[in-house]
Amino acid sequence: MKVKLYLIPVTLGGEDFDLVIPEKVTSLTRKLRHFIVEDIRSARRFLRLIDKSFPIDDTVFYELSEHTDDADISDYLNPLVEGMDIGLMSEAGLPCIADPGSKIVQLAHRKGLKVVPLSGPSSIILALIASGMSGQNFTFNGYLPVKTLELVARIKELEKNASGGYTQIFMETPYRCQKMIETLVSVCREDTRLCIAENISLDSESVMTKRISDWKKSLPTLKDRLVVFLIG
Repeated sequence: MKVKLYLIPVTLGGEDFDLVIPEKVTSLTRKLRHFIVEDIRSARRFLRLIDKSFPIDDTVFYELSEHTDDADISDYLNPLVEGMDIGLMSEAGLPCIADPGSKIVQLAHRKGLKVVPLSGPSSIILALIASGMSGQNFTFNGYLPVKTLELVARIKELEKNASGGYTQIFMETPYRCQKMIETLVSVCREDTRLCIAENISLDSESVMTKRISDWKKSLPTLKDRLVVFLIG
């Protein structure tokens, strides 16, 4: 049987992994002993979450974060060449979305190795389908600039694209989410639609779409929340 690079979904938070990840996926994950991961500590926590007796000490982890040099990943796929399957995991959600996992997938394709995506949660897609905005035409923009002038210019650009019928999706780190919503309501037009999707798949989940004029009446408290923003 041909060995495979499995793209392993991880929970977006919380303990109820069986509500968001299919049993066949967790069953397959429990059998793997080689993983390429965005963060080793969070990967170990997830494996122990889905299997309290997972043999961490007998498992090999290769870290692939934004700080990993491209030259360092050249040997990460050696287990596949040697006949052993590998799992690729992001810190949360699906790998290769808003993380550097695509580098290893590109390498696998260049080597002619089999890549298998597995079903699981994506905060970006879940937020999109719950937003009421166009799922026919949309763009994921990752993280926006931090500096205020650059951020304002980028928001105006996204708003222009959204007015053309293309839903604009982006994320922010939890400690900057409050500043983001304050900037959005000060920059965007009154009739622009904004969706704020918080803590997707968790008990505290909230997805709400309103016009900017309505958000201005009552700004939510987003500090330390896991948020996906959508403009449409």
